[in-house]
Amino acid sequence: MSIIIGILAGIGLPIQTSINTELKKKVGSPYNASLVSFVVALVFLICLLLATGQGVHIPFEQLLQEPGWIWAGGLCGVIFLTGNILLLTKIGSIQTVILPVLGQILMGLIVDSLGLFCAIQSKLTPLRVAGALLVVAGVLIVSMAKKNRKQGTSPAALQEAASGHPEKAGSRGAHLWLWRIFGVLFGMFSATQTAINGYLGKVLASPIKASVISFVIGIIVLIIVCAVMFQKDRSARALRQNNEKYPWWIWFGGVLGGLYILANVILSGQIGTGMTVIVLLVGSTAGGLLVDHFGLFGTDKKPINAMKILGVLIMIAGAAAIKLF
Repeated sequence: MSIIIGILAGIGLPIQTSINTELKKKVGSPYNASLVSFVVALVFLICLLLATGQGVHIPFEQLLQEPGWIWAGGLCGVIFLTGNILLLTKIGSIQTVILPVLGQILMGLIVDSLGLFCAIQSKLTPLRVAGALLVVAGVLIVSMAKKNRKQGTSPAALQEAASGHPEKAGSRGAHLWLWRIFGVLFGMFSATQTAINGYLGKVLASPIKASVISFVIGIIVLIIVCAVMFQKDRSARALRQNNEKYPWWIWFGGVLGGLYILANVILSGQIGTGMTVIVLLVGSTAGGLLVDHFGLFGTDKKPINAMKILGVLIMIAGAAAIKLF
């Protein structure tokens, strides 16, 4: 049941991404879109608290006695989100998918094997490592299958190749490797958020309250980021001048984001950080294929093919290897 919940929550993630892509056109920047999405998620989670009779009281006196890192979950989420936005323009779409996934799985295994952030400790075995590598291979296969021939090289690399200066190309190569390292680190922040929020959910005895705290911190950070970008980027002011009509659903991506984080909190306490990361990855990859295949929420239609199905099956095999062995 936990794995099914994780896959369903993961499926919602690419749907949220598609919705937020449309929202970005309305509000002027990806940072503004993220802020709106976080606020909607927070409102949704507060409604869940009230509907379940838990109330909105947060026991801050109890939380202040816990390690300081319990407050870092929301910050890790914003770093991961913003990092992916930056990576896409630096190293291209394929590496932007693969490198953070590698970081997520790597950090998930580290957290589980060392019991970091008071997580469930699981011995690191060769079979678990092999399963993790299978998951990465599956993501790579799906990403390559979705890749357009014209997207074979990152924008930065294309620009450097066109310049005809080999000495600059060498410098650019070192610069790209630095961004690749950042890509892995950004993914590690995502897995760290999962572990932190999982512990916070145990402390509060409420996954919903843990998710609320994570989003509140994320919103504070995003407000600062949006304020800075507002001063630097005129597109951040586009909302005032944009009178184009958009579908009503562009405002509700945050609901799926709230459910995704909530699933992170619940599952990490039940099946461990590493397995939670992998199950959600399987779900998000499958969901991405469904969004592409049917052209949902304004995306272009990209039919599912045998290579994409093979990639997902390899991911499932990797997840099964980790879970069963």
